[in-house]
Amino acid sequence: MTNLFEAAGLESGAPRPLADRLRPKKLDEVIGQDQLVGPDGTLTRMLRSGRISSMILWGPPGCGKTTVARLLANETKLEFEQLSAIFSGVQDLRKAFDRAKARRAAGQGTLLFIDEIHRFNRAQQDSFLPHMEDGTITLVGATTENPSFELNAAVLSRAVVLVFERLSDEALEALLQRAEAEVGRRLPLAESGREALRAMADGDGRSIINLAEEVFASVAEGQEDVDREGLVRLVQRRAPLYDKGRDGHYNLISALHKSVRGSDPDAALYWLCRMLDGGEDRLFIARRLVRMAVEDIGLADPQAVVQAIAAKDTFDFLGSPEGELALAQATIYLATAPKSNGAYVAYKAAMRAAKAHGSLSPPKVILNAPTKLMEDEGYGSGYEYDHDAPDGFSGQNYFPDEMGQRPKFYDPPERGFERDLRKRLSYWEGLRKKRGGSS
Repeated sequence: MTNLFEAAGLESGAPRPLADRLRPKKLDEVIGQDQLVGPDGTLTRMLRSGRISSMILWGPPGCGKTTVARLLANETKLEFEQLSAIFSGVQDLRKAFDRAKARRAAGQGTLLFIDEIHRFNRAQQDSFLPHMEDGTITLVGATTENPSFELNAAVLSRAVVLVFERLSDEALEALLQRAEAEVGRRLPLAESGREALRAMADGDGRSIINLAEEVFASVAEGQEDVDREGLVRLVQRRAPLYDKGRDGHYNLISALHKSVRGSDPDAALYWLCRMLDGGEDRLFIARRLVRMAVEDIGLADPQAVVQAIAAKDTFDFLGSPEGELALAQATIYLATAPKSNGAYVAYKAAMRAAKAHGSLSPPKVILNAPTKLMEDEGYGSGYEYDHDAPDGFSGQNYFPDEMGQRPKFYDPPERGFERDLRKRLSYWEGLRKKRGGSS
């Protein structure tokens, strides 16, 4: 749609922000979303087919959702109309639908772009349905929240969900190079300052371009390049204390893991918050918490992995920043739980045995005999049903006969819930010896 400035011929002479000047003109100019706009991307294939569906663009801020929506309208010759769910209400939607109907009557389609679509309530979301179904609009909604939780099932069933990724370090660097080409000079940053600028942007393309524009405006051509500390003073924004793609990333997750293993909840919380403050991927942290629960706590507290998975699900449900509290709660729980690597050690020992002994068959006594031939071969002969045995325990041998002496992999320590497991195993071992089973 043409605005008043464009109509008066004033738009071309007005100063434009660098981010606007760098806005891609074609889909293949979009950086960092090759899975969507690359040669074999989802949108590329969709456009190649000659028709686009209504869609939900899901991804973090500054990853190109609005830009892609505009370019889709250009590629398909649809009229682009944009609304924000934050500032628009029912009346705005009705007017947009009426304009789309009028265009449709004149043979023109409409791509209705709704920014922050998850902010609309259920009734507002339902209002899209008849206009999507009859082709009055092609809906393109953008959201930073998980559509599974925030959007009506009816809307989702009529739209394709496309996932945008946060921009990688390489994509951010490509944007910086594009900015340098547009401005016509090199960004006056030392390598440490350039790395810090990418870290500050935290995967947000709009943010890195705005930061670069600030640097261009503040440092005259010919001045000395600005390093990391100088950049922090210049843009008045603290740089993250580590680079998520380099050694600092692994150093801090190691510090968090070892603090949890060492049962120090205060240190664990500190390292967790360092990572959160540095912009670390929250789901990466959640995955590591699950790993800690099974590797360092295990059956000493079977609820540990439940707490870790619940933290991940809670973060998925709430998003940021509220969801971070669930990660903090899980960190405290894991750090204060009794520790055991008994299951981890047992697993590795059993895996070594499985590889060492090859494809030994189970003992015939515990095999089923569905045919007469198998019964004649002794399959299932002598099997004792444990529920019929005294104490619900038969003490039979379940290892391959060729392994000889019964191996022992799991040796639970006298800690937490595993103290009870140790007592059970000791009791069963006594019964096994008493009944003449292999020990």
